[in-house]
Amino acid sequence: MLSIRKIGVIGRTYRHLNRYRQILAILFKYGFGDLVESLKIDQYIEIGLQMFSRRQRPRDDKRTRAERVRMALEELGPTYVKLGQTLSTRPDLVPAEFTEELAKLQDDVPPCAFEEIRAILEYDLKRPTAEAFTRFDPQPLASASIGQVHRARRHDGDEVAVKVQRPGIRKVIEVDLEIMLHMATLMERHIEEIALHRPVKIVEEFARTIERELDYSLEATNMERIAQQFLDDPRVYIPAVYRDTTTERVLTMEYVSGIKVSELAQLKAAGLDPKCITDRGADLFLRQVFDFGFFHADPHPGNIQVLAENVICLLDFGMVGSVDRATRELFVDLIDAVVHRNEVLATQALLRLTEWRDEPDTPELERDVADFMGRNLYRPLKEVKIGRIVQQLLEMVSAYRLRIPPNIFLMMKAFSTVESVAARLDPEFDMIAKSAPFLEKIKLARFSPQRITQDGLQIGTDLLRFARQFPRDLLEVTRLIKQRKISLQIDIVGYERMRATQDQTSNRLAFAIIIAALLIGSALIVISQTPPLVYGISLIGILLFSAGALMGIWLLIAILRKGSL
Repeated sequence: MLSIRKIGVIGRTYRHLNRYRQILAILFKYGFGDLVESLKIDQYIEIGLQMFSRRQRPRDDKRTRAERVRMALEELGPTYVKLGQTLSTRPDLVPAEFTEELAKLQDDVPPCAFEEIRAILEYDLKRPTAEAFTRFDPQPLASASIGQVHRARRHDGDEVAVKVQRPGIRKVIEVDLEIMLHMATLMERHIEEIALHRPVKIVEEFARTIERELDYSLEATNMERIAQQFLDDPRVYIPAVYRDTTTERVLTMEYVSGIKVSELAQLKAAGLDPKCITDRGADLFLRQVFDFGFFHADPHPGNIQVLAENVICLLDFGMVGSVDRATRELFVDLIDAVVHRNEVLATQALLRLTEWRDEPDTPELERDVADFMGRNLYRPLKEVKIGRIVQQLLEMVSAYRLRIPPNIFLMMKAFSTVESVAARLDPEFDMIAKSAPFLEKIKLARFSPQRITQDGLQIGTDLLRFARQFPRDLLEVTRLIKQRKISLQIDIVGYERMRATQDQTSNRLAFAIIIAALLIGSALIVISQTPPLVYGISLIGILLFSAGALMGIWLLIAILRKGSL
């Protein structure tokens, strides 16, 4: 488990202080000094960090804010790269232009020394590398921020790819997460527009996400689960996992030598059929989503290889998604309503599929949904692009402050990625037409005798449970009422604001009365020439009059600051 502490006072260790300096330097470098100033970091950290130079200036370039965010995250290192990649799947938290830019984040870094990799291997496998493998290539096949992959051979002769976690990466991520949590806390405290997105909750959720990614045994489980789905399908191949040499930091899988799906010339040279590959790949993805509800969520060309006889092989199962049956049916309802150009049903399905804090203006949303359908549906199906539809849909839901759940967005993003890969292989491929039988199957499945029986039994079970529990709950409420332990709480919308306004009005009125009393009293004292006198004028009267005048000016300034008299 990651050990994440709240660090209200940064600088308790050198690693925190030094890393915080690096983070602030990069933020200033890319033009985010205004954000740092808004956090008021000086109030919360020790003097060592207050000496940080603010004289740095951002580079003089024409890059957009989204591009600068992406570049800053890349320079900040693995934790922040992973944060950006996670946020790229959360259009409910960041605007569309940021999700597009964050999706470009690169995770390629120089490999670390083989001696360090071997030390982790031998510690986790509890034996020398030579006992676990007859051959282990010290040069990695690939290197990323969290781990790197080496080719090896087992004693049984099997060729394998071994993914090994980088040494010390867990500690690096823990420090970054602690600093990230501290900065998120300051954002909630000082930046109102960011506080609405609950940055502390985002960091805590991200910590759980990266915790799963640091556990390679979970990735192995994902591979085995998807392999089980296609056990009897010769058109799909999932590399085998070797559990005896797999741990939280080491993943050993079958080495597969295929052709990347993006290498069109090599595919044709090998006698493979791009049209067949496209059809099989789309079928593979659609079955994962609509038949099994558990899918590879990052099907970009680097993670798809093609083997002999047009067999599709999936790699890298660190990012997966899942959608339950109810969510799949809601998604199908939305697609069906859009296809039939019914903006009312489409809006209802969209609202059931998303989350929101304040209910949107439904008639206005229906008009925008109708406009959305008009822009995309009155054209040949082959010209309808899922990627463009997803982008426009995200822009629309963002405008109404609707939140698309992460699993739904992962599915939509994967749809778009599969469509773009298919377009390279077969420009004539129609993803919409390929999806139609799966959507129809889900619609018809609701009315199958087995499903009706299951639903009827579930309803009956729920009613029986309610009938058994309701008398007990009613008796418990009656008992609490008799003991006067139950109370009724009514929340009036806007009451606190109204109460604050009344309190402010009362305070101002009382203040004004005191000022008036001071002025009148001082005038009477001056008239009666109450001693001591200065130039024939009562000193007490002058002091009281001055106090009243100052209080009056103070009250006037306070009112003017509020913007109304």
